[in-house]
Amino acid sequence: MRIESSVTSVSWIPSEAVTGATRIPFERGVTHYDDPPPDQWEDLDSVLGPQGARFANDLRAWVDVDNGKIVAYGQGGGGRLSGTLVRIGGMRVVVEAVAYPELTPEPVIGPDFVRFTQTAGGRPGIPAPRLVKAAPFVKAEGPAVWTTLALTLYADGSTGHELVGASSFPRHWIYGKDGALAGKSALIDFKTWYRTASLARSPWSGHESAVLAAEAEAPVERRLSLAIMRGGGPPPKAAKVKAGDTILAQGEAVDGIVLVLDGMVEVEADGTVLAALGPGAVLGERASLGDGTRTATIRALTGCRIVSYPAAALPAEDLAELASGHHREDPQP
Repeated sequence: MRIESSVTSVSWIPSEAVTGATRIPFERGVTHYDDPPPDQWEDLDSVLGPQGARFANDLRAWVDVDNGKIVAYGQGGGGRLSGTLVRIGGMRVVVEAVAYPELTPEPVIGPDFVRFTQTAGGRPGIPAPRLVKAAPFVKAEGPAVWTTLALTLYADGSTGHELVGASSFPRHWIYGKDGALAGKSALIDFKTWYRTASLARSPWSGHESAVLAAEAEAPVERRLSLAIMRGGGPPPKAAKVKAGDTILAQGEAVDGIVLVLDGMVEVEADGTVLAALGPGAVLGERASLGDGTRTATIRALTGCRIVSYPAAALPAEDLAELASGHHREDPQP
């Protein structure tokens, strides 16, 4: 019996994620932020492109099982990079990215499993003059981007995947074998990435960077995120929150909602921690639909970027759908 599976990372630049002088080309339309990738896809070619996501790491593997034992295995897939669309003086030019060779170490073989690993990435083709922390202290080439994925196949037919490591920018979304969004990198750090990410400080030189990962949010939260950040008007201003700070407090009378753009938060009700949530989580909708009282406390587990938004400006049916799926604060039977 053959068991096949895959895991894919898709990397993209979220709105307002670039900081400092480097954001000027984005603000002036020379280049662009990316629309979020879809919740699910069937064809990776439809996701990547000069006006889509920046790159993907597609790890595919199989094992053959005979009488409950793995007797053969194999690995495929690879990295996919897209060019960057640049607009200069009425011209539209696609600058091709520079790919690095995939890293595919020998699989780890256990008594009833095989674990495959793959690193893929590269760097933007657009020159990026910047100060860096190591000699020669000035570079013209863009910083390195990568993800390292692991995929484990078991003899009983079950599978598991993991985001082992990644560059600290841009955002990395993780998709399972069915093409459905399963998770994402929880933190992005443009400033550090722009100053430090290079081939010499990457897996191609033996340096991996661990990354905090979060589960995917609900589709209704992604709809609300788009309504908040790309609803037609100026995007709301993001606020930074330090680790340990309270974002929403149980019992307070406020009816606005909060969108987590970056970082991890925890949900606590009556002194009990109920959940940890990551980027894309929409919080506080139950107060806007009820008596205006917060039903839980939301506290930052890491440094976070958040947006506050009036609940009345969002579709009531989406808020109701979100609330119907949020029962973390309800008493448990």
